[in-house]
Amino acid sequence: MENYPLPARRLVAEMAEKAAADPSRAIAYQGAPGANSHLAALDYAADCIPLPCFAFEDAIDAVRDGKADRAIIPIENSLHGRVADMHFLLPESGLHIVDEYFLRIRHCLMAVDDSPVKNATSHPQALGQCRHYLRARGIQPVSYADTAGAAALIAETRQPGEGAIAPHLAAELYGLRMVAENIEDSDDNMTRFLVLAREGSMPAPGGPVMTTFMFEVQNVAASLYKALGGFATNGVNMTKLESYQRGASFSMTEFFADIEGSPEDPGVDRALKELEFHTKWVRVLGTYRQARPRS
Repeated sequence: MENYPLPARRLVAEMAEKAAADPSRAIAYQGAPGANSHLAALDYAADCIPLPCFAFEDAIDAVRDGKADRAIIPIENSLHGRVADMHFLLPESGLHIVDEYFLRIRHCLMAVDDSPVKNATSHPQALGQCRHYLRARGIQPVSYADTAGAAALIAETRQPGEGAIAPHLAAELYGLRMVAENIEDSDDNMTRFLVLAREGSMPAPGGPVMTTFMFEVQNVAASLYKALGGFATNGVNMTKLESYQRGASFSMTEFFADIEGSPEDPGVDRALKELEFHTKWVRVLGTYRQARPRS
């Protein structure tokens, strides 16, 4: 908590107290109050108690330790790809993916008064997504650790001419004046969030579902080709396949994958068994309802 600006620390303390009184309604997220993840938690479950956490690990620990029932974590962005570290944290967390949520990202410029904004502080990604707006108005971008934290910093320092780029909720929480809304250069900026819980669950029948899993290929020729063949022959649609290296050996590659369907489906079951035969290990992270069509 001490790493947040003072206005954010006060809110974090209040929100943590509410979550502690009713952890069954708490949804942990990473970021300062007013962050996009805060918005995602409220949009996903309007009656939840959002629990801000400084780091992704803290949000995961809050669920694991029973301080929150679930966590909502960004996994990928339509403009900037996957969120760093999540592919390493998910399999180690011991938590299960129980749902997904998509949030349209909207950036707002906010300040403490009516003075012309000369500098805009925010996360580098937010600054980059608003660079045309800033350049056209001669506003200097200033990097900060996160968007809502930048808003809290501006509210704390209260310097005329200093602004922040953050979600609209941050302006409401920190008493800032809204200078401009929807200043992003692209109108198709979307972030996908995963909802994590201590116990896994199967979604109700009747609608399309997703299954997320990870695996490590064997160090032999054509291992990936053989491992994935079962999905093609069984008609299973794979919507995501990403590779990454763990450690410094550069010898073995692990993969993160999403498919449409459930292990209870005969075709998916056969494909996963074939995958297990051709890999060193397979770990299913969760099966959950599909929040947005993939086709």
